[in-house]
This record gives sequence, structure tokens and C-alpha cells, in this order.
Amino acid sequence: MAVAVTTKTAWKLQEIVAHSSNVSSVVLGKGSGRMLATGGDDCRVNIWSVSKPNCIMSLTGHTTPIESLQVNPNEKLIVAGSRSGSIRVWDLEAAKVLRTLPGHKANICSLHFHPFGSFVASGSLDTNIKLWDVRRKGCIFTFKGHTEAVRCLRFSPDGKWVASAADDHTVKLWDLTAGKLMFEFTGHTGPVNVVEFHPNEYLLASGSSDRTVRFWDLEKFQVVSCIEEEATPVRCVLFNPDGCCLYSGFQDSLRVYGWEPERCFDVVLVNWGKVADLSISNNQLIGVSFAQSTVSSFVVDLSRVPKSDSIPHGLVRDDQPLVPPTPTGSSLRRIYDRPSTSCAKPQSRVKHNSESERHSPSSEDDRDEKESKAEIKNQEDYKEIFQPKNAICRTPPRNEPFPAPPEDEPVAAKEAVKPSQAADVQTSLPKQELPDPVQRPPIASSTSLTRTEPSVIPAARNEPIGLKASDFLPAVKNQSQTELVDEEAMSQIRKGHETMCVVLTSRHKNLDTVRAVWSTSDIKNSLDSAVAINDLSVVVDLLNIVNQKASLWKLDLCTIVLPQIEKLLQSKYESYVQTGCTSLKLILQRFLPLITDILAAPPSVGVDISREERLHKCKLCYKQLKNISNVVKNKSGLSGRHGSAFRELLLLMAVLD
Repeated sequence: MAVAVTTKTAWKLQEIVAHSSNVSSVVLGKGSGRMLATGGDDCRVNIWSVSKPNCIMSLTGHTTPIESLQVNPNEKLIVAGSRSGSIRVWDLEAAKVLRTLPGHKANICSLHFHPFGSFVASGSLDTNIKLWDVRRKGCIFTFKGHTEAVRCLRFSPDGKWVASAADDHTVKLWDLTAGKLMFEFTGHTGPVNVVEFHPNEYLLASGSSDRTVRFWDLEKFQVVSCIEEEATPVRCVLFNPDGCCLYSGFQDSLRVYGWEPERCFDVVLVNWGKVADLSISNNQLIGVSFAQSTVSSFVVDLSRVPKSDSIPHGLVRDDQPLVPPTPTGSSLRRIYDRPSTSCAKPQSRVKHNSESERHSPSSEDDRDEKESKAEIKNQEDYKEIFQPKNAICRTPPRNEPFPAPPEDEPVAAKEAVKPSQAADVQTSLPKQELPDPVQRPPIASSTSLTRTEPSVIPAARNEPIGLKASDFLPAVKNQSQTELVDEEAMSQIRKGHETMCVVLTSRHKNLDTVRAVWSTSDIKNSLDSAVAINDLSVVVDLLNIVNQKASLWKLDLCTIVLPQIEKLLQSKYESYVQTGCTSLKLILQRFLPLITDILAAPPSVGVDISREERLHKCKLCYKQLKNISNVVKNKSGLSGRHGSAFRELLLLMAVLD
């Protein structure tokens, strides 16, 4: 009699080297859950089929790194926004660029396709939201209202509204019919990373860096509930297709939430790190994350995840008469009215703007099309997935879920077969690339590249700096050699132990000294003592505390902290740079207007000692900020969140020029 095999609830599907440089953006196709698009610092957009190791198509044309990606609902179009503010739309079936949309003045942070019409919404670091008509290559309307970068955009299921989330801690709801703001939702205490409409009801969910998920009623314009988790910032959220629950992606975990009342149904541990996007297909949740040049995909079996309180899996939610609070509240909240036609209604509802003139085809458009190319790297997969007017299903079979590995099966054993597959891909790809000697697309592979020690040491790492996992693995499966390697591994680990103990003991002693000064005096003297110790780690620890309470900041503090911030911004440690950026942003927002006003004011009549002292401090701060602005300019070309933070600081420091 066959024994039933217990399978895993969550597992890693694959890991691929997606680009020749760092990956900066990834997105899943929501229609099938099987299409993956990645953008990198190499200015390319690569198209993949989830679970397959080879790249299907590589799209070129952008001249700066890709910052944001989005695939339209039927997975025929893809839009990519770059660091320079340029937007390009590609037709995947025709394998060519469809439109180039210039208009934003800074990074494109967010994009979203309209559910019915040929429209795209874009949000930028320049704080503006633009609505584009893809067919006519024109900006229809510009929404202004946010004061910081717009991180996420979502059209409502009926296509009448667009919701935006931004670093200014707000969520805004915009009416496309009237072309104006409907409502501003406040309540988050940190940057809002993501928003998502309920698939059926007038309900909106938002996730923030303040580690909360909030649910908003779109009829009464008030908060329904707020879920506070002592976890990590909320990175992405997704409603179940039937609207019964919300899936929320955190660092290394998936949480399942209900909102009336607020509660957590389940927490699934998934080692995906900083998850970037979620999609649902065949009762499986697909999640993707990226680090450096690699992209990893993970699967969660939703049939084994509770979606309500103590209800057996598989029961339809309408069969719950005994449970008073229903998770969706469908009987209490209004449902969206979806138009019967595809794009005629949204087209007539949208208000046109005088600044957004239609651009007729020109030589500039022709040049863009020549510069933008779609390199088909795997002809068979391309024909299978993107063949125009194909009556067969357009993606790898949607009715076949990914097989779950057994609970006791080591994942490493399954992944061990990938290098040979990757070797086949590597040998076959160059033959396809010979006709194009000018631009060679990156080789798609599931093997890891040769890694060098990074110039910036990340705050969160999977491996210790200077140690390689391969050093601790036996070359031959022999018991005596295995024991020998274990001993070597222990001695390798012990080598730096005593040194680390001395460093941490010294740091603890220094922090005790600073704490003693603070308890007997004030924050200014404690910062003076921290600077005098000449240990940046102590300054970072102290600033991390001061940054939590803005009321502690005074002009005196700025004169002491700014020289230290200059050192932190040039540090090789990511955590030091992050602390420096946070402190500098706080100083610029609170004190730069004051400094410029005092320096621009006419000289006072008579002797005013306090004013003279304040003027002297402002001059000192101004000089220090000018020095720091040079560092910020040099660092603004970096990729990812780091580069975005420096570019945001550069915008705040524009008044210094």
C-alpha cells in the first residue's frame, strides 16, 4: 500500500542570473502568473517564463537603468520606466517598441495599466502622476498633490479611479472622470509602499514602512481597520481573487489577513528575503525577489493556507451562516460596476489637458524605434507564449500547478541539476546572437557568477563577508574528510572571534560613556562626546535614536552632526549610509528653509548677540551642506534604493545651487 507523501506548503522554485549587472525591478504577469519581467542596471528588460531557466526576449532602448516595470492584464504589452524619467511601451507579440513617452523629470517609481482602455499611469520621484494614452503617444492628464516620490499606483477594477501611495505617508484617490483628487487618506506614519483595490468591493488596502496594513472604505472614506505587526516593512499586498482575504509580503514571510474584524489567519515562512511582487495562479501564490544580479521565484500552496477563521479548506464562503463577521463584508459594501465594453467608456471619461498635445509620428519616433530592439533569445518559447493570434493558451499551461516537493526532500538536491541545464543554454545562446555583433544580450543562466567583495557592504546579508560556503563543503563524500573540513570550518570561524569580542566590548564601553553624558547633561554634549570618541559606529547608534524623535533636533545639533553625515555618506557600510541619508533628509526638511531665510535677511540694526550667533551657525551649516551636496551629486548615479535616496536628497538640496 502506497504511503501518502507530505508536501511542502512553501518552496523555492528557481534562481536565475537575470542580468549582467544588478537587477533593479521585477514584475509578474497577473493574468497567468507564469510570465516574469526583469529590469536591470544594464538598461535592458528581460522576459522570462517562470520555472524556465532561459530568457525568452531581451528588450533594449533605454539609456539609463530600469526603475519600474508593469505588464498589462492580457500580457501583450509591457511598460518600463527608467531613471531618467523616460517611459517605453513594447508590444510583446510584435516584438517591437510601441511608444516612447517622455515627460517626467526624475525616476519613474511606479506604473500601472488601465484594466480596459489603452492607458498607463506613471508615478515619479518628481511627485507627479501622469496618465498616458498608449495609442496616441500623449499625456492626457497630470495629477499634482503628493510632496514626495509616488511609490505605487493602482487603477480601480471599474477603471474610474486611480489610487496612489507615496513617501509623504499618504494614500490619495483620484477621479479620472473629473480629473481631480477625490480623497486623501492619512494615518500611516511612514512611507506607503503599496496599495491594492479589493477585486469586488469599495475597499482599498495599503501597506507601509511603518509596518502596518490599513484598510479604507471607499464609500465612507474612513479607515475600516489597521493591522499592526512587529515585523518588517510591508513590501507588497494582493487580495485573493474571490476577495476573502489579503496576502501581505514581508521579509521572509507571507501573512494572511482579514479586516472585519482585523486578524491574521496564518503566517507562512518563505525564505524569499525582500519579496518584490506576488501573483496567484492555480490556487498557488507565486512570489519573486531579487538580490544583485539574481532573481528567485517561490511558490506557496494556497490550498494549505487558512483564509478564514476555523473554516475547513474548500468550503465556499457563502456556506458560513454560523460565523457572524464575514471577512469580506460583501453584503455591507458597494460593488464595482464594470463596463460591458472594453475601452470606449474609459476613453470618453478621461479629461484632456492642454499641456498634453498629441505627438504626430516624426523622425524622433523613428529614431526611438531604431534604437529600441527586442532580441528574441529563445524562438521556441517565444512562439509558444507570444505567437500572435494564437488560439491556444498563451502561456505555459495554466491548468497545471507547479508540483510541490516532498516535505523531507532537500531542496539542494533538486537544484543540483540546474548547472547542466544552464550549460546547455550557455552553449546554444551565442549561436543565436552572432547576427548582432554590436549589442550582445546577457546570457540567461541558473548558475551563479564569480562574486567579488562589494564596494558597499549591505546591512542585511545571507553570507558573512570574507567567507565562502564552498570552503566548508567536502570535495569527496568521505567521513574522515568531512570531519577534517568541519574542524577547519570551526577554526576559520574562531579566528576572528576574539577580535570581534574586543571590538564589541569597546563599542559597549563607548556607548555607556555617551549615555552617562546624556543622562547628566543634554543631547548636544552627548553628541560632542560621541564625536570625540572618533568611532563612527557610536555616532550611528546615537543618530538612530535621535532620528526617531524630530523634536530633539536643534540648529546647534546640525553644526555637530553635518561633518559626521559627510563621513557616513561615504562609508562602505550600507547601514551607515542609510543613517546618514535619514539624518540629512531630516535636517534639510526642518532647517534648510530657516537657514536660507536667515542668510537672505538684511543685517539687523544695533547689536543683537543672539541673532549674530544664529547667523554664524547658519553660515557654518550652509558651508557644510555645500560640501555634502558634492558627495550627494556623485552618489546620485547609484542604482536601486540607495540611488533613489541620494537623488531625493539632491532635489531637496537644489536650493543650495
